Formats: sequence, structure tokens, C-alpha cells
Amino acid sequence: MTLNQSTPISGSLDLLSLGAIVHRVDPGVVPFHKANQWSIHVSGGEFNVAANLANCFHLNTGIVTAMVDYPIGEMIAERVRAMGVRPFYKHFVHNGVNGPNMATVYSDRGYGVRAPVVFYNRCNEAGALLKPGDFNWDEILSGGVRWLHSGGIFAALSETTGELIIEAMKAARAAGARTSFDLNFRAKLWNIWGGESRAQSVVRRIVENVDVLVGNEEDLQLGLGISGPKVAGKSKLDPSVFLGMIDQVLEKYPQIKVVATTLREVHSTNRHSWSAVAWIDGKAYTAPTAELDVYDRVGGGDGFASGLFYGLLTGEKPQDAVNLGWAHGALLTTFPGDTTMANVDQVRAFAGGGSARIQR
Repeated sequence: MTLNQSTPISGSLDLLSLGAIVHRVDPGVVPFHKANQWSIHVSGGEFNVAANLANCFHLNTGIVTAMVDYPIGEMIAERVRAMGVRPFYKHFVHNGVNGPNMATVYSDRGYGVRAPVVFYNRCNEAGALLKPGDFNWDEILSGGVRWLHSGGIFAALSETTGELIIEAMKAARAAGARTSFDLNFRAKLWNIWGGESRAQSVVRRIVENVDVLVGNEEDLQLGLGISGPKVAGKSKLDPSVFLGMIDQVLEKYPQIKVVATTLREVHSTNRHSWSAVAWIDGKAYTAPTAELDVYDRVGGGDGFASGLFYGLLTGEKPQDAVNLGWAHGALLTTFPGDTTMANVDQVRAFAGGGSARIQR
């Protein structure tokens, strides 16, 4: 049975994400040690997918997450509403001193030969306190959910968040939903409480419940322990290395129907070659290569996943689904922030070979 044949055709939510929401502070091209002002972007790998699908692609989406009742939480909740995402919160009360907190991600944009810099303050993060039993999945799923999504960043936050993902995915699959997981391996997060070996023990158990897997060669190696390629690729845009690892993935996880990733060659902070590849129901599909002038690279991968999921949810042909993900991810790098400012017509135009000629 193919993914499209097994995905429910209706439900009150087209996609439900489970993860932590953060706020990213961004001084633009100015390094943090020289910055005196910054913008705030509401973000989170799982939230970004739900927000993009709601705001750009007009699907019904939700987010299951932690929310702290203090001004930062109120700011984040306002943005969730603005993006059109239905929240399912476990509420925490801030004690006025040290939390629990909505995590802060610090990320300057870099420029030219100077790479972006990312670091975190996830101390006493509310999202890391989430655990199995915190949410009533029967109630959340009762209206019909077609697709459940989560990711490796949320899994890495604590010893309980990965267990919560497993609980959610088992409930979703029992209710007939498809499931997806973005490996998003972050060594900084895993190293706090166990490192690579602990990461693999958690992620492998999660992926046993996954239909659609997103992640590059490094994610597959570090997150799942899949052996690396014996022959190096000709370039970062060569899909053969990624596709050469698929058999190992399927041998361990035969239920998986889709494995996908972006392909990116970074020439400078603001100049990238961009493509994507996906293995879908036994066949490989590669997107075109675009030369991108990048304004802000954060969120491009989530943008790809959003467009790909949209194509799969709406019954697009596999190649068209990959191209929609590729196009949306490319457009997302032209905006400030982590979530989309594109509309579906722009995505379809670029996916179909459109250009940057002025639209009159």
C-alpha cells in the first residue's frame, strides 16, 4: 500500500505537530557581541511545519506543546494564533524568577564569508518537562487527524520528551493517522544528557512508528546509526550518497514509505545551490537545482518538509510533491524569520519553473 492510499482523506486536522515552541532572537547581520537590538521570531521545528501548512497552504493544523503563562508565552501564543495553528497546550506558571521558561535561541544571520552563529538558553525549559500522560490523545485525536509530525530536536530535550513522541505516534497510528519525523540531529542538545549512543537508543524506538522520515546522510548516521557511504559524493548536491543509504533504512524500518532530504551546497552565507531528493514508495525523485540568494537560511529545511507534506496530503504526484517542498524551502530563505511569508501560488509558480521577474 502506498502512502497516499493509506493516508486518511479527511479529518478535523490535516496535520498535528508535537514539539517545543521557542523564540529566536535575531540581530540580523550584526554579531551578537556588537548588537544593541534584535528581532524576535517564534519558532520550533515542529511548529514551523504546522505554521507553514496553515498559513501558506491553507490546511488545518495544530500544535501540541508546552505554554508558560507569562509575557513571553503570551507573545508566542499570539503568533500561534496569527499563523492559524490550533494549540493544545499544557500550561505552566512562571515563578517570576527562574521559570519554567519558553526557550530562547540566539542566531545571528552572518554575511558573506562569515557564517551564522547559533546558541541556546534552554534552561528550565517548559517543553523539556513534557512527559507521557500529559495529554489526552483520545480526546485530541477524536475529531480525526490525518498526519502527526514530530522531530529530533524535541526528542533531544530530555529523557521524557522522546517517550512522549512514542506515546503520541502509537496513539496516532492506532487512530489511522500517518506519522512523520524529522531527525534533525543536534549534538549540542544530546550531549547534555547522554550523547550519540543515547540519542540512537531513543530515536530508533521513535522511528519504529514512523511512515515518513526526513533527514540527511549525517542525520541517518548520527541519529539512527546507519553506516555511512563507502564512496564520497561528487558534491553536496549529489543524491547518490543519500539514496545509497535507503536500503539500510528499510532493512531496519520496513514500514517507512518516504525518506527525504534537502541538498545544499553553501558557497557563502548568502549564496547556496539548493535541491532536494526523496525516496517515495520504492522510487527516487530529485528536484531541480536552484542558485539561491539567501536572506535568512533558518527554517529552509522545515519549509521543504511543509511543501512535501502538502503535496503528499493533497494527492500530488510524487515528483510534484518533492518540487513543491523544494520550491517552498527556497522561498522561505528569502524572508526574515523561521516561518513562511509565501503564498501557495508563489510556491506553485516556482515549482513549475517560475523566475524572479516582476509580477504585474
